[in-house]
Amino acid sequence: MSTPPPAPTDAATLRGRRVVLVVAVLASFVAFLDGSIVTVALPAIARELGGGTAAGGAAGDGGAGLALQQWVVDAYLLTLGSLMLVAGSLSDTFGRVRVLRAGLVGFAVTSVLAALAPDPGLLIAARALQGVTAALLVPSSLALITSTFTGPAQGKAIGSWTAWTGVAFLIGPLTGGALVDTLGWRWVFAVVVVPVVLTLVLMTRLPGDAHRGAEGAPPRVDVVGAVLAAVGLAGPVFALIEGQRVGFGAWFVVVPLVVGLAALAAFVWWERRTPAPMMPLSLFRTRSFTVGNLATVGIYAALSLGTLTIPLVVQELAGLPATLAGLVTLPTTIVSLAFSTLFGTLAATHGPRLFMTIGPLITASGFVWMLLVRDPIDVWWQIVPGVVLFGFGLSVTVAPLTSTVLSQIPPGQSGIASAVNNAISRVAGLVAVAFLGVIAGGALTVGGFHRVVIVVAVLLGVSALVSFVGLRDRTRAS
Repeated sequence: MSTPPPAPTDAATLRGRRVVLVVAVLASFVAFLDGSIVTVALPAIARELGGGTAAGGAAGDGGAGLALQQWVVDAYLLTLGSLMLVAGSLSDTFGRVRVLRAGLVGFAVTSVLAALAPDPGLLIAARALQGVTAALLVPSSLALITSTFTGPAQGKAIGSWTAWTGVAFLIGPLTGGALVDTLGWRWVFAVVVVPVVLTLVLMTRLPGDAHRGAEGAPPRVDVVGAVLAAVGLAGPVFALIEGQRVGFGAWFVVVPLVVGLAALAAFVWWERRTPAPMMPLSLFRTRSFTVGNLATVGIYAALSLGTLTIPLVVQELAGLPATLAGLVTLPTTIVSLAFSTLFGTLAATHGPRLFMTIGPLITASGFVWMLLVRDPIDVWWQIVPGVVLFGFGLSVTVAPLTSTVLSQIPPGQSGIASAVNNAISRVAGLVAVAFLGVIAGGALTVGGFHRVVIVVAVLLGVSALVSFVGLRDRTRAS
């Protein structure tokens, strides 16, 4: 009688899980890093590339310069947000590792294209292509975690993922500032190739079961749903961005808006009727998933608006170089790295309601502190203490939020569930950035900055209220 093969040892299992976590962190790190590292390079980009942008006008003009800076950010977020659902569906269908690998290779190529762009139009096009490839990274990396870890270990792993990807989101301005002041703004795109190569090497060590697709995933891609979702997300957001520049009566604003809204309505209709939907609407019957995504709207709109504005104020109003502008955000990075895993674990044990209520309020208090900003600006007293509060509140909030959204979702739908949450966060951030000019009053002044931080604080307060009312104490993130 033959004996069955021995089960993997605990040490081997732990090593495999550790590699999964590191790969997931690095893959998301790449996307978050590129989304944040560019913020401190925006003034240098506007100065070098000059006039004739996709947003219109000359970069030397205050309004047009702000429009160029918005489009360098928004082109990336537009394609990233509109294709996130498609990417999550591909991850569940074809396997997380295969989709991750394709995304990483494509991201490296498009990053080099952005670094070599000779004019604003090609830079914005390269940023849009970067968003396409980045959309393949985040849902797949998070689904890799949720399909590998269970129970409290999943909450702890998501906390670690949040902490380290949050570091990428926040350390980007520091790294970008140093590169802008020494080598030039083009290196903020080229440097992303380094973590991409490292991640591809580590992926060769992933355990075999990480390469499979999700059990219960649709046998084919919902092509109709994918097209409707992409058009439905991209059309209205494009209209919001351009409508502020040229007016909402222009035909090339009205047409994308109408087509996009019609596509969204058709998407919901199609997903209710197709036998293999890309985004099963049954996901929204889960209370924690729905409430978590509602809270995500306000939290990520606030974070995107705030983290874009702070480096601009430090450089353009306070007159500090790009390196110091990046250094201003360093306390947030340190605090996030120190506490995110802890709060992810606590939320998995005690439930997320308390953390998702208090965390946004602490973050809001950090931005309220920045109402102290006056001419002449004292960055180290008027801004940095607020940044520290912002970082601590972020640590309390983000890991419990991510765990809550995915806590009761079957593993076979973890990719699309993660994609829904990430699409909501990216689109919310994109719309917030698109309204920066309106909120700030057309140009970034001290008064405009005060209006921005008030809007950020209100968004965070609303998200705290949503979490307090919508979540139940017995809801667990594990």
